[in-house]
Amino acid sequence: MYKFFLGGTLFPVTPSKLTIKTKNTNKTVTLINEGDVNVLKTPGLKEISFELLLPSQDYDFLATGSFKKPKRYLNKLNLLKINKKPFQFIVKRPGSFKTNLKVTLEDLAITEDAKEGLDVKVSVTLKEYRHYGTKKVVFLPPATTTKPEEKKEEAQITENRDASTAPTPKTHVVKRGDTLWGLAKRYYGNGALYPRIAAANPRIKNPNLIIDGWELIIP
Repeated sequence: MYKFFLGGTLFPVTPSKLTIKTKNTNKTVTLINEGDVNVLKTPGLKEISFELLLPSQDYDFLATGSFKKPKRYLNKLNLLKINKKPFQFIVKRPGSFKTNLKVTLEDLAITEDAKEGLDVKVSVTLKEYRHYGTKKVVFLPPATTTKPEEKKEEAQITENRDASTAPTPKTHVVKRGDTLWGLAKRYYGNGALYPRIAAANPRIKNPNLIIDGWELIIP
């Protein structure tokens, strides 16, 4: 016995007829002096159509354990139509292949006929769903780099600069009470930087001893 599933729900009666149709998206183009040519493209989405019977009572031919009042199945179909999400359409055939497609519910028509008693017939149209996504492209600003030619020019300018334009280092004439710690605090704002002054003045042998009248370079 065939089993018919929509969105994970087993429906009680397998339709007597199931139509699956695939449309091509080929395009015919007219070329000058060549006539019509057919541009082949990827086949279109499958369209599936069938008619469901929703029984009002538990007939012997229903799928085992599938009987529910028609309203339950109608609510399920309406939900599949309005929730804007694809779902699985599965037809299981005994000893044969099975249909398993991700689809959307495109059309739903309900028919109540006095000839059918309280049973309800529903015409359903499904369409195959193909997942798609978008890609995000981030444009980064170009990195600022110095070309080799520019580096060479800068080196030449530095090398050829006139000695008169070179910066003149600061100097300080030692007075009574001066210390390297005090000078570093005065010129650098931090007394702990006194070794910088000592290193620039070879005459300083002992950082704790500087002589009045010495002219010290303050780098």
